[in-house]
Amino acid sequence: MKLNTLSPAKGSKKQKKRIGRGPASGQGCTAGKGHKGQKSRSGASIPVWFEGGQMPLQRRIPKFGFTNLFRKTYQIVNLDSLEKLKGKDKAEISDLLEAGLIKKADVPVKILGDGKIDFPIQISAHKASKSAVEKITKAGGAVNLL
Repeated sequence: MKLNTLSPAKGSKKQKKRIGRGPASGQGCTAGKGHKGQKSRSGASIPVWFEGGQMPLQRRIPKFGFTNLFRKTYQIVNLDSLEKLKGKDKAEISDLLEAGLIKKADVPVKILGDGKIDFPIQISAHKASKSAVEKITKAGGAVNLL
């Protein structure tokens, strides 16, 4: 093998289109841009969303809804999921986090009354529904609001 005999593998290289190099090149005359119009001009670049001066879609569609900047979101813990804390007599936010009942310690927690509870527990949370408080106190426990 000699350096002067090396060549790329067959079919690996394509011949580059020589645009605007006369009629014999197949891309001569208008260089594949057609006749006249905005896209045939030099330096033509039109944004994807441009509709030729027509009112754009994102402005034609009506706006809906309202975003409340002061909305508070709570992590929800139902009574039936408190079964994981059955051996404990007190449950803080950190205990709920360890048991996997909530995902983040810095987001407020609300106890909801879905399900039954049959053991006494003192639970601390930021909010609790009336039914949850009733069921926990009926079982002999208490709810401490933070």
